[in-house]
Amino acid sequence: MATNSPSKYTKTAIVLHWLIAFGIIFMFSLAWFMEGLPKEAAKSASFDLFDLGIYTWQLTESVSPRSFYFNLHKSVGVTLLGLILFRVFWRLTHPAPALLKTMKAWEKKLAKASHHSFYLVMILLPVSGVLMAAYSKYGIKWFGIPLIEGLGNIEMREFFYEVHGYLGYILLAIFALHLLGVIKHTFINKDGVLKRMTFK
Repeated sequence: MATNSPSKYTKTAIVLHWLIAFGIIFMFSLAWFMEGLPKEAAKSASFDLFDLGIYTWQLTESVSPRSFYFNLHKSVGVTLLGLILFRVFWRLTHPAPALLKTMKAWEKKLAKASHHSFYLVMILLPVSGVLMAAYSKYGIKWFGIPLIEGLGNIEMREFFYEVHGYLGYILLAIFALHLLGVIKHTFINKDGVLKRMTFK
């Protein structure tokens, strides 16, 4: 089993941490964007991503904007689930550095509870999304590759839609708590905790 240095995470853990962090931010941005799209719109095989004029996504067939962004959301979600599961595996086989000795007992308990909750919800959120998509009539295509055929069960689809939404709010709350902790340690305690998750 590989071992960590006493003060930093492994390079693999650092890369996974930031990939997943930016992936989650992207997914929430995408969710808010696509929910406002009309159900009926002209089809196209070319999409200016988020209408920002930065990147144009080309497809092999024409689809509606709503279909394009929902399929993108599913594809990125499945990818994130794979990264998160690998991150959990890596964490179990490569223990994290010990919490700072300067942290109070309640801070250590809160840190452990928030991290465990973070991992749990990060897994449950995409799993609920996969189940929601599986029970819909559309199923899941991973960047155009068929993965799961839709079952067309409206009741189960709606159930997991609600679960997915609530888990999203919970993840946002835990993310905010995590961010506040980082800000506190960086600008108030100035104990260098953020450096444990960087290459510096």
